[in-house]
Amino acid sequence: MGPIFLLVVAVAVLLWVVSAYNGLIALKFQTQNALKQIDVQLKRRHDLIPNLIEAVKGAMTFEKDTLQAVIEARNQAMKVSAGTDLASVGKMAAAEGQLSGALGKLMAVVEAYPDLKATNNIGQLQEELTSTENKIGFARQLFNDTATLYNTKQHQFPTAIIAGMAGASPAELWEITDETERAVPKVNLSSK
Repeated sequence: MGPIFLLVVAVAVLLWVVSAYNGLIALKFQTQNALKQIDVQLKRRHDLIPNLIEAVKGAMTFEKDTLQAVIEARNQAMKVSAGTDLASVGKMAAAEGQLSGALGKLMAVVEAYPDLKATNNIGQLQEELTSTENKIGFARQLFNDTATLYNTKQHQFPTAIIAGMAGASPAELWEITDETERAVPKVNLSSK
């Protein structure tokens, strides 16, 4: 084996190391970006909630506990999402799950007030909230897809050797932890 052959092998190994390192770094930033996309949609939801609370507050005098639960869940979710990073995804998902549950209860209560439900403002807010929930769902899916690629790349040989040098650590996936969010909605189509 001549010196040229050894030089070619050394250059090939160096190029592979650089490529593997850059690939992990790119996936890490894509995963962080996907998490920030969830954060953008959650901010929109957090901003819509006070408007919804104000719109229903006067008509729902007997439902103060429900309104308070939404307000507290929103405040907790905002507090947790303030430190959004790949290591806090589980805490963020849990807090947002609590908020989703509280919002679901609020929407069920709104259904019990036909006069309230018929107002344009409530209808528009419900529509915006539904649209935002859909966007959050798509952002979560993108995050989980990207995080799975990132996690997979870290564990594949021989890239796993480079993962430590790239500062790569597994990204926690966004999971539903709240059983109310996991529950199947009940639909009653019978006319009474």
